[in-house]
Amino acid sequence: MRQLVFAINMTTDGYCDHMDMIADEELHEYFTKLLRNASLMIFGRITYQLMVPYWPDVARDRTATEAINEFARVFDSLDKVVFSKTLKGVIGSNTRIVSENLAEEVRVLKRQSGKDICVSGLSIASQLSELGLIDEYHFVVHPVIAGKGPRFSETSNPHDRLLLDFIGSETLRSGVIALHYRKHQ
Repeated sequence: MRQLVFAINMTTDGYCDHMDMIADEELHEYFTKLLRNASLMIFGRITYQLMVPYWPDVARDRTATEAINEFARVFDSLDKVVFSKTLKGVIGSNTRIVSENLAEEVRVLKRQSGKDICVSGLSIASQLSELGLIDEYHFVVHPVIAGKGPRFSETSNPHDRLLLDFIGSETLRSGVIALHYRKHQ
């Protein structure tokens, strides 16, 4: 069965606003490595619209740094599913919209053959976490105190606490620490 993997950038005080992150070469290399282990990404509408058309444009134009261009290329190559009741269209032939039954659709996707499935965005990840469908978590903690912004824990309302098993960590030169956990069995 395919693994559903959630990775999120956050500040040391737990906020997940992408504007407060250290988006250097090494961070892009870290996320590129995660995406290379996947063949599908799932989004909610808001995160999808933040990522597309930005990253496909970078992949096409190749005017950024080597690490950013490679992230964009890998991102653009992946199949994508957007969960939305309001989105009318998507960009690219490798993207489709699903408007109903998040839980059942993700269960079907996990049973299909292929590499991992990456989930992007707080709202959809919170819903999937509540449903017990996320298998791995990557909390990428930046040495920044933001004092404001959305938090993963504020967008979810788990019925029970979720225990995680520590898999490992990686410290980047910028002071970013990537923590890797698996859902406790």
